[in-house]
Amino acid sequence: MKLTRRSFLRYSGLVFAGMNVSSSVLAALERQLAKATKPPVLWLNGSSCTGCSVSFLNRIADSAPETAADVLVSTIDLIYHPTLMAAAGDAAASVLLRAYREGGYILVLEGGVPTAFNGNACVVYSINGEEVTYMQAVTELAAKAAVIVCVGTCASFGGIPAAGPNPTEVVSIHELTGRPVVNLSGCPVNPDWVVWGLANLIAGAPVELDGDFRPMALYNRDLSGTSVPALIHDKCPRNINVNPSAPPEATDFGQAGRCLINLGCRGPATKARCEGCWNGKAGQANWCIGVNAPCHGCVEPTFPGPQSFYQTYTV
Repeated sequence: MKLTRRSFLRYSGLVFAGMNVSSSVLAALERQLAKATKPPVLWLNGSSCTGCSVSFLNRIADSAPETAADVLVSTIDLIYHPTLMAAAGDAAASVLLRAYREGGYILVLEGGVPTAFNGNACVVYSINGEEVTYMQAVTELAAKAAVIVCVGTCASFGGIPAAGPNPTEVVSIHELTGRPVVNLSGCPVNPDWVVWGLANLIAGAPVELDGDFRPMALYNRDLSGTSVPALIHDKCPRNINVNPSAPPEATDFGQAGRCLINLGCRGPATKARCEGCWNGKAGQANWCIGVNAPCHGCVEPTFPGPQSFYQTYTV
């Protein structure tokens, strides 16, 4: 199914409306999409479970039945994505290298970068019989990218692949390259946040970043667009300070509707807008708190951390 420019704009409008984004950004996006040349995008996967791609590809808006795959293929020039593309081997790699020579692309990276063993713990493609590691590919492609977007916590901060003993010495994209990045963290990342990031970049809109290179609009502001509250705990309906009618804090699992702060919830140290924009269904069972589970703080640089998810969390 072909996705028209009008359909993508409507889809982006739904995402933007849920995040209180200025209509001027949507207008700029429309102008850019009206151009004959689509924005070139290279998407590579490193040390990750590909969950962020799955999250993004599963996103279907209620009032716009097009899939996120259609958004990528028909609206932007998705030159390379190992999960989506039909080509393989030298045929796929040659397309990637041609884009690299031309430069000026949006580089989307999913997964941390193994640096041990000269990066050979993660090989992403081969060309003319020569294997290319993720570390080598990221280093080279980052040099000619117009912008680097890190999708998911693994690419943004190392995430689960970098946890524990980390025998392959996984690092984040910024740690490896030292270049400016836009981090869209989450395990997995919210698909709307990916659309928001790509749409703003295509539109040429300025994206204000926090100290962890994450968009302020997605991680440091609530749904009203203000800077306070930003923490999950400060806007959680189970927090008695937010909702005076909330029941007492939970002392064990299975006590529905109660604050889980004493059972490992990391909401007091987690900045994100998870409460109203998972699959466009605010207030429903579509985020950790909504399904009676503690927040795991998956958007933060410290995730997963050494501490159990099911013990009292110390901020």
